[in-house]
Amino acid sequence: MQLHIPIQISPDNPEPLYHQIQVQLKELILSGHLPEGTLLPSIREFAKDLSCSVITIRRVYQDLENEGILRTRQGTGTFVAKVGTVTREQYRKEAVVEAMKDALRSGLRVGCTIEELKQLFEEALLEITNEGQGTPMDRQRGTDNPEMKGSNTEVPGLAKAAVEPEEGGSGNE
Repeated sequence: MQLHIPIQISPDNPEPLYHQIQVQLKELILSGHLPEGTLLPSIREFAKDLSCSVITIRRVYQDLENEGILRTRQGTGTFVAKVGTVTREQYRKEAVVEAMKDALRSGLRVGCTIEELKQLFEEALLEITNEGQGTPMDRQRGTDNPEMKGSNTEVPGLAKAAVEPEEGGSGNE
């Protein structure tokens, strides 16, 4: 039985094909979805599955092997290498920082000030912590109580403006 690796590639994406594949494969490995020792499809099988060139997959495998994320055993195949906790934690933080930088660049491009971006971040953070039942930490602290929704007690340091509804708004949007 061949392993199916859930990678989505798009010819409309400005990123090169090998980069789209490499980023997604690396994410699957570093997030733990492809654990250590997992045998990856052969270069030919993977290229066929993704409808791309063997050269593209060879480059992805070689680049990830150079990073220490994959290892190849002659005659056996390419496997997910052991990835340490420090590497996983570093990747997790880098992924979040990059996503935040992209969001901040978008905000700056549309003319938001730094203060507006800070307020928008705080509002978004509050909104996320108010979704559903709150986080496990909220439940431990008892801050998932509906009566406490919208108060600054859920996310320390939030500006009061970030939690007050705008004029005419219900505050429950």
